[in-house]
Amino acid sequence: MARSSTTVDRGRPRIHRRTAAAIGTALVTGTLLAAGAGAHAASWSSPAAPAHARPHGPVMRQLTPEVRAQLDRAVRDVLTTTGTPGVTVGLWAPGKGSYVRSLGIADKATKAPMSAGFNMRVGSVTKTFTVTALLRLVDHRQVSLDDPVSRYVHGVPNGHRITLRHLAEMRSGLFNYLLDPGYGKAYMADPRRVFSMKEMLPYSFKHPVAFPAGSRFDYSNTNTVLLAMVVEKVTGQSFDRYVARHVLEPAHLDHTFMPAGPGFPAPHAHGYTDQTADGSLQDATDRNPPGGPSGAMISNLHDLRSWASVLTGGSLLSPATQAERMKLEPTGMPGLSYGLGIFANHGWLGHNGSLPGYQTVMVRLPGAGATLVVHTTSDVAFHGKGPATKFASAVTRIVTPKNVYDIPAPHPAHS
Repeated sequence: MARSSTTVDRGRPRIHRRTAAAIGTALVTGTLLAAGAGAHAASWSSPAAPAHARPHGPVMRQLTPEVRAQLDRAVRDVLTTTGTPGVTVGLWAPGKGSYVRSLGIADKATKAPMSAGFNMRVGSVTKTFTVTALLRLVDHRQVSLDDPVSRYVHGVPNGHRITLRHLAEMRSGLFNYLLDPGYGKAYMADPRRVFSMKEMLPYSFKHPVAFPAGSRFDYSNTNTVLLAMVVEKVTGQSFDRYVARHVLEPAHLDHTFMPAGPGFPAPHAHGYTDQTADGSLQDATDRNPPGGPSGAMISNLHDLRSWASVLTGGSLLSPATQAERMKLEPTGMPGLSYGLGIFANHGWLGHNGSLPGYQTVMVRLPGAGATLVVHTTSDVAFHGKGPATKFASAVTRIVTPKNVYDIPAPHPAHS
């Protein structure tokens, strides 16, 4: 499938013209698998041992004034070199201190500054909530992880062999509907359009299943959409209502929700993207986030700080179900493994998210008790990596040098 080509001019990416057919590919750039995502993408390099399995525990530096000043310099440097308009970084570690900074601007038109109190679009961090909703049903014995998806949703290719577990761990082989050129054209024709879950699936199902279920990892938003449909089928409730009552409320997340459409309650930052028909930079604030239960949720810095602890600690789930969630298997990328809607990234547990105009990293380093949340107002890649990854790498390189958050740039053959 066609992908964007980039050249670098004085440290800033210059995006050449793209057709609308390539937009579906661009929509997933910067998520877990960066531009290498997709049901037919070639495998990455040989899997490395998951960072969480390394024998040495994490080392976290004390957040002294000197270290905070070092972090300030590093964050400002990434802000400048990547051309990101605005960023918020939150880092908390009991006994070590905290670091919360908002730098840059939230709106290019008004030059309003960034703020740590903003509502933000969180992209694929949404998947952590969707899978948790499913796992709550597992705990209530309403579903089993080994149930075939065909029991709940008809018409899924290979659905009698693809289990709910395969969907949650990204090992179904189903094509990622965001990568379909037809979806890209439809989305760009009306970026405010709300696609129902049933409307999303045909863009996936017209493609062949890439591999036998469970045989390898391949990041696909189709998986999480199907899990949300399973939740609706089993509970008789809308997915949005179920996740609000059974995940968000018990987790006490008062500023996290699934929007009904492109509406974005204030206060929020504007987001900027080059995921456009001609590659020009545009304000994507009012676009409807693509992905629904795979990537549409809104949250804020402090809710995600709390959620990182709930997610990794398993306080909403039984110990047995949390243990199933945390069976982290190699993805094919060094230092990264994936469980049920959660990854381990060089020891950090959580998820990232990317959609037009916004990126998020939400991770926790359990051995150090540290939590890191990053929000950016751009998804424009710099040297093959998303801005949120660049910020998270810069911060962790300073405070946890043995556990540096990173997602590799795509292999040159796929960029």
